[in-house]
Parts: sequence; C-alpha cells; structure tokens
Amino acid sequence: MARDVTVSDRVDAIDLTASLSREESEQRVALAQRRLEHLRLTTAGLLGSPARGPGLLVLFEGFDAAGKGGVIRRLTQGLDPRHVLVVPVAAPTEDETRHHFLWRFQPSIPGRGAMTVYDRSWYGRLLVERVEGGFDHATARTSAKEIVDLERSLVDDGVTIVKFWLHISDEEQLRRFNERANNPLKSWKLTPDDWRNRMKRGDYLEALRDLLEWTDHSHAHWDLIAGENKHFARAMVLETLIERWTHDLDRRGFPVPPSRGNDYLR
Repeated sequence: MARDVTVSDRVDAIDLTASLSREESEQRVALAQRRLEHLRLTTAGLLGSPARGPGLLVLFEGFDAAGKGGVIRRLTQGLDPRHVLVVPVAAPTEDETRHHFLWRFQPSIPGRGAMTVYDRSWYGRLLVERVEGGFDHATARTSAKEIVDLERSLVDDGVTIVKFWLHISDEEQLRRFNERANNPLKSWKLTPDDWRNRMKRGDYLEALRDLLEWTDHSHAHWDLIAGENKHFARAMVLETLIERWTHDLDRRGFPVPPSRGNDYLR
C-alpha cells in the first residue's frame, strides 16, 4: 500500500505535546457525545427511517495506561447500554487457544444496526502474543494477513471499522504507573505483567511498526492519537470517530442525519 510517509515516520510524527484544557475538552466531548447518540439511534433504525445502517466496530489498542478506558467511557456514556456492546479483550483462555486465534471474536462482531467497541482486540496477536509468545516474523506476517482478510470481508459485508492506537511516551507511562500504584482505587489496574511489558517497549514499538505496515488499509485505517494529554485524546477520538463513521455511511448511501452543531448542547 503506497504511503506518503513511512510507518516509522507516522509513529515518530505523533505530536505528544498536543493538549486541550479540561474545559475545552469537556465542551467538545459533550458535543460529540450528542452527535454520536444521534448517529447511533439513526443507524439502529430508531430515528427517521426504520432501515438499519451498517454495523459499527470501533477498536482500541495502545500501551498500558494510554487512556483507553477513559476514552471508551466518554464514547459510550451518552449511548443507551442496549445499543452498544463493550468487549474487554484479555489473553486467550486455554480453551480459546485450541481454536484459530480469530475464533473467539465471532460472537461479538456487530451485525446490521449494531455497535461493538473492543478494548484491545485481535491485534493482541501481533502485539502481546508476538512479543511475549515469541513467535517468529513469518507467523506474525501470516496472522496479519488473516486479520486483513477478515476486516475486508466484514467491510464488504456491511460493517464500518474504525481503529485507534493511543500513544504515550515512556516517561508518561511510568508516571501513570506510579500514580496507579499509589492510589488504592486504581492499584487494581496495575499488574506484574504491566511492569514486565513496560521493560519491552522497544520490542512493542517494533511490533507496532510491523502492525501498521501490514494492516493499515483504506477499508480499515489506523488513526494514531496522541494520548499524553487525556483531555486532548478524548475529544480527538470522539471527533475522529464521527468523521470516519459519517464518511462511511455516506459512501454506502445511508442517509446521514444533519448535524445541528451547538443545538446538541441545549
């Protein structure tokens, strides 16, 4: 796939200094949440035409403590829980490892009019499982091809896929780890595996570059979001999702409800 910049350029070019004030971020997030609610009800066939729109699959990857959970909360808190499925993806169970690595995701893939959010995803195969499992480059490349084929088949079958990588620096990750360790209400989020994975950041960056090289395609593009400032990341993810979603709905000829701008905040 031709690109204007190399994969390394894309990762290195992420502007980690990007920031928003809490006030501006909350205003933009609130506006985006109302727009997302409108789009979600419309594609579910509950507003306007009863016809259901394409299924929506939104997946998040990123370093530990990059802010995925906080972004997902802002993304979903304006939606009726009946209209969105959030799937936290952990390491495969013993039973799941007996099957093809994509097998366990089948029940949660959204059909027409449905929406699924993955907190981590099948890309764990190319990240954690590759780095920690130590399988070779050829196996990783084959797995990437299988993921691309799956995503292409889902898009062809009527699913919109939006993929986010939340990026933070090594220094910011350490700060957040220490903050979690010292907060009784957050310490449960920090595990020995997190500390061990942190020591392999270089390996994960190499795996990330391969992942982007192999799986960033027009039908399922990767959006790389600076997560150093959580207020910026939250607003940027929601606004980018709206842009991607409405573009794909329009491409498919599904009527996109007009945005009413600040009217959504009233």
